[in-house]
Amino acid sequence: MSDAWLVGRARELTAAVQRLEHPQQLEIVATMDELLDETQRRGEPLLVAQLLRASALARLLTRGLAAEAEPRLDEMLAHTRRHGLALLRADAHALRGRRLVLAEQEDAALTEIARALAILDDSTIPDRGVGVRNWNRMQSTALIDCWIVLNQLGVYEAAEEVIGRAHQAIRESASPHEITLQLFNRVKMLLGWGLRLERVEQYEASAEKFRVAASMAEAAEGPFAESLFPRRAGVPAVDQVGALAAALALHEPGEQHLERLEQLYSGLGFPYEREVVAIALARCLDKAGRREEALEILRATKKAMAEDISQPTMRLNVSRELARLDTTPDYASGASQSLIDYATTLEAEMWTLRESQIATLNARREHERLSAEHGAITQQALQDPLTGLPNRRALDEKLRMLSSSADAQPLAVALVDLDGFKGVNDQQSHAEGDNVLRVVASTLRDALRGDDVVARYGGDEFIVLLPGAPASAAKMALGRAVKSVAQLPHHLSHGVTLSIGLVSLRPQERAEQVLARADAAMYEAKRGGGNQVASANSMTAEPATGWPGEEAPTDPAWGAEEPT
Repeated sequence: MSDAWLVGRARELTAAVQRLEHPQQLEIVATMDELLDETQRRGEPLLVAQLLRASALARLLTRGLAAEAEPRLDEMLAHTRRHGLALLRADAHALRGRRLVLAEQEDAALTEIARALAILDDSTIPDRGVGVRNWNRMQSTALIDCWIVLNQLGVYEAAEEVIGRAHQAIRESASPHEITLQLFNRVKMLLGWGLRLERVEQYEASAEKFRVAASMAEAAEGPFAESLFPRRAGVPAVDQVGALAAALALHEPGEQHLERLEQLYSGLGFPYEREVVAIALARCLDKAGRREEALEILRATKKAMAEDISQPTMRLNVSRELARLDTTPDYASGASQSLIDYATTLEAEMWTLRESQIATLNARREHERLSAEHGAITQQALQDPLTGLPNRRALDEKLRMLSSSADAQPLAVALVDLDGFKGVNDQQSHAEGDNVLRVVASTLRDALRGDDVVARYGGDEFIVLLPGAPASAAKMALGRAVKSVAQLPHHLSHGVTLSIGLVSLRPQERAEQVLARADAAMYEAKRGGGNQVASANSMTAEPATGWPGEEAPTDPAWGAEEPT
């Protein structure tokens, strides 16, 4: 058995399990497990993932075995993560969504579909090791599995977009079976959509959905004859597939459809089509003047659906159809029992929506909390924890941004070093040294404009960026900072002062170059005795007390007595 044969056989069994009797379905499940065991012995990752999917899906389609699909889906998720099989990982989430629908966990099912679609959105480049055709087929399969859940829940607008993507994925290389599957799925979706539109009295839009579905039902004849679906040779597709027959009947209800629909209703059809066949049959019976028979069909269908929780929106459609046809009043309430039941079903639907809104609210609250937490973590990554100033990483980013901005030119860059700080650490304590750093950082920040950047560069060094500042204006501002620190009370500063090296950024100059020049200027200030600013342009130190206020430039922001 080649790998290709194993995958092909699994596809055949998946197509067959959908419309066989329960004992035969159980046989197929057992065969799937044998194929899975064989692939696991071979150990080829992609093959194992495909057979895990087939084994899980066979259980989801077999009555009473849905819970057994969970461990296989868990294994499929772990396996696809481990081996980087993105499309099949998305498919595992989609199949989890189908399992959750069966467990009446609709919100959780939608969450799984959102996860699947997010993975598919990020998986647009085919894996060369898989091959383009296989890649497209797996993508289409995952999208169809997402579509099934959206269709079951009546989210038709999203379902239409997803089924369209599935069609695009295989439009150039689709086999007859894949074309048939696409047509079947689109017909089912359009019928459910049309019935939902009727519930809100959009009859023209509903009629258009039924018309398109009918045309697709006719187009399915050719590919169905060559598909993998079990079928009777020579018999038209509309006589074998309930959804196709229902499409023709809902488009133009009448007696001409009765024999076909009655046979399909009583026979064994494809999954999720018996209910829409019942609605179509009831309408044709009503057209033929056989309303009581129509009511009997709908009542029997509703009773059967009480145990089938896989199609909540279709259950609502059946209840509405009963309420529409059953006009016999109940003597106690004055309304028909069918109308009362429909109202009760609607109330249950509204309650489900209320719970969904609460779940959405809680999800959004959690999202906002996580966003705030992420923002705080990001802020911490760019912030010096001791002083609260931007750290070296944030400085590099800001310097890169300002250097490329015409509005920030001329850009003054200063390196600030603390005079006498080592003595504070040695003679006092490191804790006291930390306090001095905090005080100096705050004082330096307050002495400058609001759009100037003060960052801690490391140890007792700070960097100041002054956008739009000529050298003379920058000297004036930094001189204020030097004076402010020198005038701090001794118990706060312990006599620490500032030595500042000031330069202006040159065109095309790199960050490390401008900082190296500022560092050299700072050492010039140190050699001059500290407590002053040295400019690299002149390499002469000027004490803070040597800058009279009248030398300030005409820019009012720079000439202000108080920091702006």
